[in-house]
Amino acid sequence: MKYIVILYTAFTFLIPRYHLHAADWSAVRRSTMIDIQETGERLEVHLRALTETIGERSVRFPENLKKTADYIQSFYENIGLSVHTEPYDYADYKVDNVVAEISTGPRPSRRYLLGAHYDSVSGTVGADDNASAIAVQLEIARGLKALLDQENLDLAVTFVSFALEEPPAYGTRYMGSRVYAEKAREAHEKIDGMICLEMVGYACYEPGCQQYPFPLGFFGYPKEGNYIGIVGNFKSGGFTKALFKAFHKNPELPAIKLKIPFNGRILPAVRLSDHASFWDQGFKAVMITDTAFFRNPHYHRSSDTMEKLDYRFMAELVESLLIFFKSHRNMH
Repeated sequence: MKYIVILYTAFTFLIPRYHLHAADWSAVRRSTMIDIQETGERLEVHLRALTETIGERSVRFPENLKKTADYIQSFYENIGLSVHTEPYDYADYKVDNVVAEISTGPRPSRRYLLGAHYDSVSGTVGADDNASAIAVQLEIARGLKALLDQENLDLAVTFVSFALEEPPAYGTRYMGSRVYAEKAREAHEKIDGMICLEMVGYACYEPGCQQYPFPLGFFGYPKEGNYIGIVGNFKSGGFTKALFKAFHKNPELPAIKLKIPFNGRILPAVRLSDHASFWDQGFKAVMITDTAFFRNPHYHRSSDTMEKLDYRFMAELVESLLIFFKSHRNMH
């Protein structure tokens, strides 16, 4: 009986929490912090550079992993951020986690980490998986830097672009996020919340285009893939709620949050990205996602190319995350 009670309690947390479809809010569109069209165009520029100029970013092409790390590092340098690489060994060569930071002072009250992996699986240029996330990460950095010139905020955000996440590194000590999270735990690094961007560029609007892992399909989730998902574990419940509250202020991007027990081990599909590395080290972490293969039919295929993505959808995500960071005002 106690196992039935545990499972019932767990599944009650799978009931969806979400805000209304964007169309229901069209009359109350508020002013934005960013130019949505211009941001969408910048996101396209990043996608073209990552998926067409560089191309496949798998372990088969270490030179392309290096080009990607250089692209990310150069971007941060060009917008005036402090940036460095943290190399580690993989096979017979080195790969780099790229780390940049924005801070409002020497002792900010909140420290967040915004992470995304920049590699792709073998055989694809990985537009949604995961160039979309790197592009959004970069544009959030640009937007947050501009925001700090206008607002008196109290936070620090570390931007970490992880070298390896895809197979054959997945689930091994060679994952960039695992390398970083383990070092962060050993160093007692203060991380009030890790935000993992995992496949954030694909949307679909036909009823039935959105699928779910069992048993979520029975809990009333939307059948259209027009929303962004926010997935946290129990320890990250307050953090997940805070993000969801901030996202709710952007009526153009619906959001759904999911709080999963047992660090996601009862629903393995929600562990398939870099946030799980931080869960396993005891950090609060959430995954922001378009739900990957539950929505995108091009997942891990050669057809995962940039023309399949929805750049307005991605730009609205940049806006929503900037709303969250803007909520950390300096009260002194």
